[in-house]
Amino acid sequence: MTFLFGGGAKDEDNDGVRDDQDACPGTPAGCRVDGRGCHLDSDGDGVCDGLDQCAGTPKGAWVDTKGCPRDSDGDGVLDGMDLCPDTPAGVTVNEQGCPSDADGDGVVDGLDQCPNTPKGCRVDAKGCPLDGDRDGVCDGLDQCPDTPKGVKVDAKGCSAFKGGVLEGITFAFNSARIDPRSYPVLDEAVAWLKSNPAVVVEIGGHTDSRGRAAYNQRLSQQRAQAVRDYLVSRGIAPSRLTVRGYGAAYPIASNETEEGRAKNRRIEFKILSQ
Repeated sequence: MTFLFGGGAKDEDNDGVRDDQDACPGTPAGCRVDGRGCHLDSDGDGVCDGLDQCAGTPKGAWVDTKGCPRDSDGDGVLDGMDLCPDTPAGVTVNEQGCPSDADGDGVVDGLDQCPNTPKGCRVDAKGCPLDGDRDGVCDGLDQCPDTPKGVKVDAKGCSAFKGGVLEGITFAFNSARIDPRSYPVLDEAVAWLKSNPAVVVEIGGHTDSRGRAAYNQRLSQQRAQAVRDYLVSRGIAPSRLTVRGYGAAYPIASNETEEGRAKNRRIEFKILSQ
């Protein structure tokens, strides 16, 4: 009969590696260890394999005591990887956990009610473009931000008027009194002149062929002068405007028809310098 005293080799932390060979004594119960008795942590999150309930945690993510990733702001980007850890609820974020702003207008996606704002436009708190003069070209891109109401503009927000015949300018019969319905057209000319401050123009008045030549010349001169007076009243320097009455000397249509005569009764802008 043989008696054994003292039992086998000791393994104080019960990790399966005896104490005299255990390089990492005190391993927590339940942790899996390597041949040296040191706990394994396959995903490197600080919670050992065997206790880690969320194996495969992405590198850099912060975890709880169970080894599961935390996402304090609930944006889908894990703490430790989230560069904006306090994102408000409901805000769309990018891969870094920061509020995304696809159109770069300063209003985050999710709050942006106008998500495709052109680059350079100034926007309101809702992310929608501002347009102070309501010409259809947003503030920030509008090179003529004070365009009068109703004036047609180009892509830069400046008057689309480029000289030539001012279509739609009419006068009372046999008079130099401007028809008020012509004011929007004249306002376009004002906007154009203001956006081109170096331009000097001749305002030419034309009539149809009815009536005596001297009368037509005088009437055309008076009508051109009336247009000049209107422009000056809207802030255009008188030195930039000359007037000339041409009478019926330069028709652009037949004087044999009412339609043709209506076209011949006109005001034209001729650019003298710019």
